[in-house]
Amino acid sequence: MSTEKIGFIGLGNMGHPMAKNLEKAGFPLTVYNRTAEKAEEFKADSKVADDVKELVENSDIIFTMLTNDEAAKDVYRQILELNISEKLFVDMSTISPEASTKLADAVKIKEASFLDAPVAGSTKPAAEGTLIFMVGGDENDVERAKPYLEKLGKQIKHLGKNGKGLAAKLSVNYFISTLYQGLAETILFSDHLGIERKDMLEIINESASGSGATKVKTPLLVEDNYQPAFSLDLMLKDILLAKDAGADFPLSQTLIETYQSAQNDGFGKDDVIGIINYLKKNQGQK
Repeated sequence: MSTEKIGFIGLGNMGHPMAKNLEKAGFPLTVYNRTAEKAEEFKADSKVADDVKELVENSDIIFTMLTNDEAAKDVYRQILELNISEKLFVDMSTISPEASTKLADAVKIKEASFLDAPVAGSTKPAAEGTLIFMVGGDENDVERAKPYLEKLGKQIKHLGKNGKGLAAKLSVNYFISTLYQGLAETILFSDHLGIERKDMLEIINESASGSGATKVKTPLLVEDNYQPAFSLDLMLKDILLAKDAGADFPLSQTLIETYQSAQNDGFGKDDVIGIINYLKKNQGQK
């Protein structure tokens, strides 16, 4: 087993189970989260740092899983104040490619290395270690990170230089945003026609129209319970990032309008498929 010491910053819905998988694999692990309570479950088998500085100084490879551009810039501002020579930073956050490449450049100036490695998959694949990593950065750095990424995911796709991982991630989430709005509209339509949701979803999932995306959201739609695995707020963030990166297609503005209106109407903290409640509330108003 590698003797490198691992750090993990960001123990949210995704980061917590991912860090737990590194802990279970037996790697020497230090974790940090701004909200300290989220690190409590790591105290028995890992180190819990009091701040970013302590974690970075005690780690060789640092994974970051943060909410947005602002959070990533704040954490890396603190990191860049330190001596980070020869350390590797693997940022798994979904942020703008522009922000990520600037962070990569700043890290490299400090004689350290940086990968953007966002993931495909939500909380269940994170817990099961079956995420897909889309990685941008140098091949040698990918190889260095691979033993750890292999404990977190089922596939590591190296796509080129820094920023390419995020380019793929925004493309994937743009597609998923269309799937979830389409699925929600389809279920509302079949509701209107008197078809039981469980029957409609079984037909969808067993036919060519089904996918992993429809199957993972089936229990939420059947139970009408939208506890977030991936929140509507985060999907809207990613759609807007995709727009800023050049997504300008017939569906683009419709997606932005729908998800933005749903957030404005108070549905942002629900799971992304909870957009069905916004659509239901506003049926017939156009």
